[in-house]
Amino acid sequence: MKCEASVVNRRYARSACRLLFTIGWMMSVLASHALAESLITAPQEVRVADTPSDGGGSLTVQWAPALWDGPDIRYQVLVGESTATNSATFTVTGEFPSNTKYVKDTKTAWWTRSVEKTWHQAIIKSVKGLEIKDGQPYAVAVATVQGEQRAFSPVLVATPAANWFNWNQLNNLIIAISFGGLVFFAISYAKRHEIFLRRIPGLDAVDEAIGRATELGKPILYLTGAHDLHDPSTIAAAVILGKVAKRAALYETELMVPHREPITMAVCQEITKQAYLEAGKPDLFKEDANFFITADQFSYTAAVDGIMLRKKPAANFFMGAYFAESLLLTETGASTGAIQIAGTDSDHQLPFFVTTCDYTLIGEELYAASAYLSKEPVQIGTLRGQDIGKAVILSALAIGTVLATVGVVTGAQWPQIVLDLMRDLK
Repeated sequence: MKCEASVVNRRYARSACRLLFTIGWMMSVLASHALAESLITAPQEVRVADTPSDGGGSLTVQWAPALWDGPDIRYQVLVGESTATNSATFTVTGEFPSNTKYVKDTKTAWWTRSVEKTWHQAIIKSVKGLEIKDGQPYAVAVATVQGEQRAFSPVLVATPAANWFNWNQLNNLIIAISFGGLVFFAISYAKRHEIFLRRIPGLDAVDEAIGRATELGKPILYLTGAHDLHDPSTIAAAVILGKVAKRAALYETELMVPHREPITMAVCQEITKQAYLEAGKPDLFKEDANFFITADQFSYTAAVDGIMLRKKPAANFFMGAYFAESLLLTETGASTGAIQIAGTDSDHQLPFFVTTCDYTLIGEELYAASAYLSKEPVQIGTLRGQDIGKAVILSALAIGTVLATVGVVTGAQWPQIVLDLMRDLK
């Protein structure tokens, strides 16, 4: 009996302990809620100013974080005319949970921040019923909201204005100036020294194609692409045309250059004429070697396909920028048995050229070929400067990857300072 009584007593003791624990937990929850409600006050250290480094039409409001920040408590940003004196004249331009909208979440560089990353920040812009105008002062307040209760910060006045300089882009400006200086230095160096350029395999095929056309007694067809001379690829195509025309003049081979742009045609006529003069065969130059067809894409394509089928050129050159007409042109040329050499920076057309042409200058090889053939210091220096710039960018990517990994693994903040220097901030 004593043993059974002791078991019952232990059961009652356990039940009593559970009841006391439950009561204590409920009281602590109620106490914490009551404490939270009693601690909620208006946002502290509120700052309002014109949004820096913008085009105008906005204000930036910042305030210190609070201990009660969480999803259950919200912040409201209220804006009104500078003469506003009560909450009824304010417009709510934003409302969000108090554990969101931090400075660290914005696209700003560390050298432009005036407060800690843990502070709250909101951008005030025009909303329905309130238009933010440059040069007009506005009254701004921030409220802490929980349920039906709101605690307002003091009202501050600020005036939006457009800024002349975006300081967040300072790093990009320095990088751009440095890259430009590098290119100018490379051009200057190329004028005084000889810079080695690796010969591109596709260039070796140029002599082979022209030689085959000469042996067969058939013409050479050269296309400069779909763009005008504003496009760098068209300029590169025109430079290569000069070298092809000079070699065709030496071999006394007919050259045909149909165009889609009248200005490009006029420039290429002069380039071809100069090539024949340099080859010592000015009498072989024909004005109608460069001729205009049409600016329409597929009308031009149909006309060139007709030339291929009628004239059956032994060598086809496709240099410059191309679109959907690329496969129609090269398929027709391949059906006539011509040697085809293509060069383009239109990456979406490269698969078609690689498939249907004998040799293809891929991407920047087109510009490298132009520099290699012309031996112009400006082109060679620009090419060398771009190569050095690419090496710097690849190194920056590798270093940035390592620093970002270190920052995530260790939780350190200093890697982000370095990463901001290489960041494209909008």
